Amino acid sequence: MHRLIEKGLMFGNLIRVDSPVQVDRYNRALQHLTGRTTALTEFHIDMSGYSPEVGDELGDDLYLNREGVNRQFILLTTDQKTAPLLNAKFSTSRGILRQFIDTNQPQLFALTAQDAVAGELVNSVYRAARPEELLDIRKIEIEADTTSGTVRTAAELGRMIDRFKSDKDAWWDDVLIGQMIGLAKKTGDVTRNPVTLPQMTFEQENFWTAMFGGFYVFRGDQPPTMIRVSDQADAGNFPIRVINMSDRTAVAKFLKEHNLAEPLVDARGIDAAAILHQKMDFMVAEVASRHGERLVGATRRDLRALGRKYAAQLPEEWQGLAALARWAEDGGPWPKIDSNHPAYFYTLRAARHDDVELVNMLLAQLCPMDIRQLFICHKDAFYAAYTTWPDEKRDYVADFLAREYAVDKAGTRDRLFGHREDTRTARPATKRDVIDLVGPWGAVMRGR
Repeated sequence: MHRLIEKGLMFGNLIRVDSPVQVDRYNRALQHLTGRTTALTEFHIDMSGYSPEVGDELGDDLYLNREGVNRQFILLTTDQKTAPLLNAKFSTSRGILRQFIDTNQPQLFALTAQDAVAGELVNSVYRAARPEELLDIRKIEIEADTTSGTVRTAAELGRMIDRFKSDKDAWWDDVLIGQMIGLAKKTGDVTRNPVTLPQMTFEQENFWTAMFGGFYVFRGDQPPTMIRVSDQADAGNFPIRVINMSDRTAVAKFLKEHNLAEPLVDARGIDAAAILHQKMDFMVAEVASRHGERLVGATRRDLRALGRKYAAQLPEEWQGLAALARWAEDGGPWPKIDSNHPAYFYTLRAARHDDVELVNMLLAQLCPMDIRQLFICHKDAFYAAYTTWPDEKRDYVADFLAREYAVDKAGTRDRLFGHREDTRTARPATKRDVIDLVGPWGAVMRGR
């Protein structure tokens, strides 16, 4: 993994903690949440305050995520909102934390200037012993306060102020006035600068979880459906429909039934042919790396030459995308690529809807040779795959991502996936007639 770390592709954008004041605040919060502390004087933290170095020291990578379903967090600065979330067990956790920080940025900025903020993403499940218990997680609430209880103290002071204003005899209540003065010394003037962190609640309808081998849960659609990542994963005893990811036709039909994905060649505002050619280059690199070819810095021309050299070994996925690219660029015949074709899911991206990121995550896992989408949309799967690749492919992938993706992350995402508007209010894009008639979806549905 050293290549990825050196190029900022792993543990990138973590927040450095190296001042005695910050370390002390972190330890007070860590003691408050877990009863443990760190002896380290320098370390890095992610969005939730998790530190890989502290996890290594404690021998516990889940020290802020007990049983995988109770994500706790430590905020030392609001800058953590731009950091990654490591060891995430649920795809919704990062978005929830980001929204919490964004919504309460002024309050959190003021609070973290004096102390650490410690909290938890609270749900009704403390431990998921069986896969079906994942469905009991429906709402996530955030509870947070400083380690010294500033928010709680401010709320108490606020109630005293209300009582002082409403009770006509409060002016002569020396005990009440004395208590108010004592609390105000801790919180400041809460009438002018309110210190509040409202309890926020989030619905958890559709999500991915790494637990029990991995599941994609779609409860907002009818019928509710779970997609099981591995056939060897614990099947559980679910009260809803379960599809195995290996059942390609069933997955494709599910995506079509709920309008969750669209063909790349039908998507508006992107260069579909360029995206197809890039996916094909990744497949050439996959083959060439197995033959020991050095690929660092390889250009499109270099990969075309390698493609010709190993043409007989290029996978069926490459052949399907090549045929589709010929149709898109040169008016060649429409290729028959149905859900049983290995290239099928490589031809898709998420359509415009509320769960764009979740569906692109699913598609990335279905298309492991598209290393760029895998890295962008499903880092857990990317890192797991990376450990299995030969050094030649690791060198190429690390170099490519640093050179082609990291320099313009937002632009690359926009070119690949689009949907920059709020997907909750955007309308579905209009489809071209030729796709409706003979495109990939038509092949699936006719086959069914």
